[in-house]
Amino acid sequence: MRKSSGENAMKTHESEEMYLETILLLEGRKSKIRSVDIVEELGYAKSSVSRAVNLLLKKGYILISHEGDITLTPRGQKKAEDVYEKHRVFTEVFMKMGAGRELAEENACRVEHVISDELFEILKKNLES
Repeated sequence: MRKSSGENAMKTHESEEMYLETILLLEGRKSKIRSVDIVEELGYAKSSVSRAVNLLLKKGYILISHEGDITLTPRGQKKAEDVYEKHRVFTEVFMKMGAGRELAEENACRVEHVISDELFEILKKNLES
């Protein structure tokens, strides 16, 4: 079966968000982040990470120093924080529903990339009340 361009766009969007979220989490644990750290964290091929990092750079989500250190731009930071917030909220919701941490984390990682911002805000409001 052939993928539609919408499916490809969704996969690209999901991948982009995954890389940004990974960089954000690595920033919390390391003083300097390089492509090799992302390779180790995600278990992806170096070539895949290199390609993704270059795309994030072109889109203005990250900066790369002459030494190869990767940092999020304010735009990249915002997007990464938004994705990570979704991840945290969904993990918490799934665990409250009775899922174990591993199952909750795994599914939160999937859902965070497909839910619209509008529906996520509605969900958060209902959780707060």
